[in-house]
Amino acid sequence: MSKPEFFATPGYGDTQLANMHYQQAVRLGDRVEISGQGGWDDDFNFPESLEEEIVRAFENVERTLATAGATWHDVISVNSYHIPDSPDFIGEVHGRVMVEQFREHMGDRAPIWTQIGVPALGAPNMRVEIRVTALLGQDA
Repeated sequence: MSKPEFFATPGYGDTQLANMHYQQAVRLGDRVEISGQGGWDDDFNFPESLEEEIVRAFENVERTLATAGATWHDVISVNSYHIPDSPDFIGEVHGRVMVEQFREHMGDRAPIWTQIGVPALGAPNMRVEIRVTALLGQDA
């Protein structure tokens, strides 16, 4: 059995490793798991627009996957965590932009997906967090 390899995303991942003592990704053989990625920049600033925050979160997932040798085309499972627009509905923008980003980043590939509404996330002003599992070689 191979040993796990851990990865910090250059920029914000290095900061989180130093300050919060965790890595952004782990690779074990051909499987890659990443920690939840938000729509932050390298200084942990969030855009005002929810749509832009979701787009940035997808970009951060892509950056983190790349550190471990994976891409969105290797993704088999997605969990997304959302601060809902109301107590009984995550919200139209959340779902619409997530689906648009899936199509943009994965084309016709469709992973399994669980969308979860939560009362709070790990940073102030954070409204979405995305965690994925990838299996290398899915593009073959």
